[in-house]
Amino acid sequence: MTDQQPVLYLSHGAPPLADDATWTRELKAWGEELPKPEQILIVSAHWEEAPVALSSTTGAPLVYDFWGFPQRYYEVTYDAPSAPALADSVTKLVGTSVHRDEARGLDHGAYVPLKEMFPDADIPVLQMSMPSLDPQVLYRLGQQLAPLRDEGTLIVGSGFTTHNLRWFHPQMGPGYAPPTASSEFDHWAAETMAGGDVDTLMDFLAKAPAAHEAHPRTEHWAPLYVALGAASKDPAEVRSVIEGFWFGLSKRSWQLTAA
Repeated sequence: MTDQQPVLYLSHGAPPLADDATWTRELKAWGEELPKPEQILIVSAHWEEAPVALSSTTGAPLVYDFWGFPQRYYEVTYDAPSAPALADSVTKLVGTSVHRDEARGLDHGAYVPLKEMFPDADIPVLQMSMPSLDPQVLYRLGQQLAPLRDEGTLIVGSGFTTHNLRWFHPQMGPGYAPPTASSEFDHWAAETMAGGDVDTLMDFLAKAPAAHEAHPRTEHWAPLYVALGAASKDPAEVRSVIEGFWFGLSKRSWQLTAA
């Protein structure tokens, strides 16, 4: 048994995720299974900034970083408490210049899944930027953050297991058969994660089938490396918690739990 918090990598969806009965049910059940964290540190595909930057610890509105959706998606709220003590801990652990952006709230890569997993919004949340898309840089950053797990911090990498918006056809509904490239990459990711082959995961652009199609740009895969780094010190059970596809994209999501 361990008191450590697990580490998550989840596919976060777009704002219409809230209308998908299956995915919202899966996220809700996952949140209920988890030991309730003291605080949450989340790294979203939608915030790249160097050096490492942290979201507001004094309160800031959500960042509606999407366009062309119905007005109701811009009226969603998620009033989780801010996490100034967690920001201090991150700053100490990272050990380099860390920028506090007190004007920046949570973006949709953070609040969309958290609203489904922790709907009471009673857990302090801090978002952290990705200072690079380099897997090695992000993996080392995750290693630096690992001690937070012993303090009750749930570390979450929020991306998408495949992310090519050319495959997104809303007129077809969410359940259509995924493109071959999406399903092939998803299968490779499931097997490679289950086998714990970090070296292969690091070199995914060269080793994964259809990698460049599944991720024309790698920002939605990159948060996985922070999660892997945060779970790297202890043997971990890797569990695929959510599987399947949504508008052609793999929504596969993992939980990494210390053995």
